[in-house]
Amino acid sequence: MKKKLLTAIFCAATLFATPSFAADTSTITGIQANPAFYAKADFSVLKGKKIGITLQSLRNAYWAGVMSALEDVLKEQGANFTIVDCDDKSAKQVAQIENFISSGCDFIMVHPSDAAAIEDVCAEARKAGVKVMCWDDPMTNTDGNWILNNTDLGMAIGELCGKFINEHYSENNKAKVTVLGFPQTKILLEREEGIRAGMKKTADGKYEIVASQAALRPNEAQTAIETILQRHPDCKVVTGIGAGPMIGADEALNIATGGKIPEDMGVFTTDVTKQQLQHLADPAYPAKGIIGFEGSDVDTATACASMFALILSGKLPDHNVIRGVAPITVDNVEKIKAGMK
Repeated sequence: MKKKLLTAIFCAATLFATPSFAADTSTITGIQANPAFYAKADFSVLKGKKIGITLQSLRNAYWAGVMSALEDVLKEQGANFTIVDCDDKSAKQVAQIENFISSGCDFIMVHPSDAAAIEDVCAEARKAGVKVMCWDDPMTNTDGNWILNNTDLGMAIGELCGKFINEHYSENNKAKVTVLGFPQTKILLEREEGIRAGMKKTADGKYEIVASQAALRPNEAQTAIETILQRHPDCKVVTGIGAGPMIGADEALNIATGGKIPEDMGVFTTDVTKQQLQHLADPAYPAKGIIGFEGSDVDTATACASMFALILSGKLPDHNVIRGVAPITVDNVEKIKAGMK
């Protein structure tokens, strides 16, 4: 099984070996993950381990897909695990971590609602002999962090969108753009700020942001775009911070155009879900580009489990492991779809 899983990582990494966009990780000290890095993981250390996982939220397709795939990996390796979410509430997440400690977990993974709010309880876990990993934030009281530079991830989304704008618009015919963000969450605010910077860097003077709205889930994004189109019917470019904004915007624009998407209409976000990939491959939707990570949800789950194994075995070479990013477009979408759970 280990060989099969690592093969999936190598296939995804081969696809992303020469990305058009590479996050500038100069602001974060750490090691850049690559196929050889994940291949060092010995999954046998997961057998019999009690693992607690607490996330911001499971109410989006990206996290649901990756966690479902992670469940399969952990079951296959004989680990005992519990996956919960905190509804983006720090106090609830602190209580979940305290419960993991008292229940005798060997390993805790946190995807923080607010990293600063859980530093102390993670320190308590480590004092109790529990290994702790953070997904997304460069925390201090952990044994390892698996992180993105979210500003630079946003930059990559913005640059991908900017290239599209350059192809279809000009200073005399500016693209009307909507940005769908979620400033309530620190990392997503950083991502949105990066999107704006990436568009400005790539297509300055060729677009106008006509609307900016918080929208994390598909229904929120669909409603937002439907409302925005009433005020700005010529808005044809949407960029956002995750799967929900792409899926919702796609549905709103599909309805508005009757599925006849003009070539100058496009939606650009991040995350990798089946529905996003289906939209990207279907000309009836305006999805044009996704900035992805390890590859499919199975590839991401396998890489995550590799982090668990490296930390548990004491072989993580650096406190911060920085995930790579790369674009998914119509040119490579079928390869990613083939690896989805």
